[in-house]
Amino acid sequence: MTDTSPIIVWFRRDLRLGDHPALTDACKLGRPVIPLFIYDQVTEKQGAAPRMRLGLSVKALADDLEGIGSKLILRRGDALTVLRDVIAETGADTVLWSRQYDVAAKARDTDVKSALKADGHTVQSFPGHLLFEPWTVETKTGGFYKVFTPMWKTVRGRELDTPSARPSKLAQPDNWPKSVALDDWNMGGDMNRAYHVLLPHCTVGEAAARDRLDTFIAERVETYQKNRDLPAVKGTSGLSENLTYGEISPLVCWHAGWQALHDGKSDAEIFLKELVWREFAYHLSHHTPRIETDNWKEDWDAFPWNTDERRAEVKAWKQGRTGLPFVDAAMREMYVTGTMHNRGRMIVASYLTKHLMCHWKIGSDWFADCLIDWDPASNAMGWQWSAGSGPDATPYFRVFNPVSQLDKFDKDHRYPNRWIAEGQNDPPDTALSYFDAIPKQWNMSADDPYPDAIVAPDVGRKRALDAYQSRDF
Repeated sequence: MTDTSPIIVWFRRDLRLGDHPALTDACKLGRPVIPLFIYDQVTEKQGAAPRMRLGLSVKALADDLEGIGSKLILRRGDALTVLRDVIAETGADTVLWSRQYDVAAKARDTDVKSALKADGHTVQSFPGHLLFEPWTVETKTGGFYKVFTPMWKTVRGRELDTPSARPSKLAQPDNWPKSVALDDWNMGGDMNRAYHVLLPHCTVGEAAARDRLDTFIAERVETYQKNRDLPAVKGTSGLSENLTYGEISPLVCWHAGWQALHDGKSDAEIFLKELVWREFAYHLSHHTPRIETDNWKEDWDAFPWNTDERRAEVKAWKQGRTGLPFVDAAMREMYVTGTMHNRGRMIVASYLTKHLMCHWKIGSDWFADCLIDWDPASNAMGWQWSAGSGPDATPYFRVFNPVSQLDKFDKDHRYPNRWIAEGQNDPPDTALSYFDAIPKQWNMSADDPYPDAIVAPDVGRKRALDAYQSRDF
């Protein structure tokens, strides 16, 4: 190998050119760069909506690379096998990538790095998906944080690097390795007819993510603390979708938030806290990987949750037919847009795990199939926070009332009117789109009567508290 041999930059959840440490390092070496995306087993196991959205992001990255005279090589198969094949075809001797911290990705990356190093290649992983590497944030007595607020106080004042610039060009190899067509993967195929319903609601690619951040900082961050809780108001950043696929880095968001704070927009600190809440989820996933699949508090294994997804109550919850407008509106928003307002996420999670006494895994798995901003760490921690089984969780005896919560945060009920067609003489397109997105076999229509509550809030609350008080752990 020579110092002109190509470098492979393996893209995963870092689908951008700007502030990309692995790509920046490759450019500094001055050698040809081969951008590579692998549709491997870890990626294929994602749910229908995340896979669809990932495909859009891959296409956007490919277009961006073409814009600077490069190209994205697409391959499908076992990651190690693909990397070895591309190395053999190109003479590359270096592979760089951005770190991931969820269980499946870490296991894959550990195996790949070990094998390629044993083959004699240079392999290096880089930060970029998080602000703070999980092993760099510790309590005063050592160990990781299990409560958010002390972690926030620890990292709040840390100085972070300035985001690195987007490269204007990449050196090309003499011969490009073969690549397959993205359309051949049909990454949105499992969405069926919902594909075209969700598509207009996706904000895809690095440029769109930057615009979204700029608009939020300019127009909404100043009222973020209040408006982020109002489901009928466009008060949040919407950046969870873009952070999920790495179309924008958390470092870029962090610096924008701090600049807004220095400019006198005090609510920007709440935005910064939300970025660190995302960090908290990934730090927990890194240090206690069981959080993704099992109760983080192991004594909750004895709690008498229902685990039968075939129950009528679970079906009604999934279909947005619980008879509780806040719950149903949030679920329907997810089917139409692929996202759900954060206050809605708390309400539907509390209702499923407490009023309906269902295991949080049922909800976590359903979200993993339906959300375009699905994130393995945030999804798991969010569900366990709501259920009471996770770190720094809401107490199990705190049961959100979907009726009073709607009155508090949406007193005019604009949110359910936007998403629930039944009972309205002239429902909006947003509500009608739900019936275009759901499976036909659900056999639902806007002309159906709106159901009564399957479990009334007071009844569900009492049942949940009785179970908690008589728990055997």
